Amino acid sequence: MATEASKTNALRSHLFFKRYFSGSVIDIGAGSDPVVGHAEVFDQLQGDANNILVYRNPESYDCVHSSHCLEHMHDPITALKEWWELVKPGGFMVTVVPHEDLYEQFNWPSIFNNDHKATFRIGKNGSWSPVSIDILKECENLRNAEVVENRIYDENYNYDLIFPRGAKPKNHRAFFNRQVSSIARRIANRSLREKFLKFQLSRGYPIDQTAKSDALAQIEIVVRKKK
Repeated sequence: MATEASKTNALRSHLFFKRYFSGSVIDIGAGSDPVVGHAEVFDQLQGDANNILVYRNPESYDCVHSSHCLEHMHDPITALKEWWELVKPGGFMVTVVPHEDLYEQFNWPSIFNNDHKATFRIGKNGSWSPVSIDILKECENLRNAEVVENRIYDENYNYDLIFPRGAKPKNHRAFFNRQVSSIARRIANRSLREKFLKFQLSRGYPIDQTAKSDALAQIEIVVRKKK
């Protein structure tokens, strides 16, 4: 999800940037889309984010940011704890992950990204996913942590396009579906594009709205490290 940070930034307030991203920032998994211009990018060229303390010292940053990276870690909970160690006392960690119901759409392994190692929910007991993580609970359990904000981003997401639970999805990379998807992506009119997407869904093809439109399907959580 190479541009998800930019899509999220468009919805963040000036106060959000001022409060969380004013100081030193490391952006884990940012690729070519860092959350702010002065952020230090830490991606595969810089090292293994599964073991980030091998590469960076504890309590070195005012803010640790990651967008759609944690789900790729071999052990997301351990990785989250290591990332947290990078935060200075009084600093923040801002984490964005896919919402399991909206992105994975009740299917595991992931239909849309075969590199996902986990799915994420927020403040909900139980899940359909065998690898589900309650990101709120895990952040609350971090050492000296205080959760200051959390929200679900579902802007422009059409809940009518969620793949029917219990149905068997067809391969969305099939030639026919890719051709229809290509047409849909080029349609500027939202209503007409929706008709194409509903046609795909009716034929048994799941829809990744984050790839085929400007929709978001994610959770954001901000944690402060107590002094």
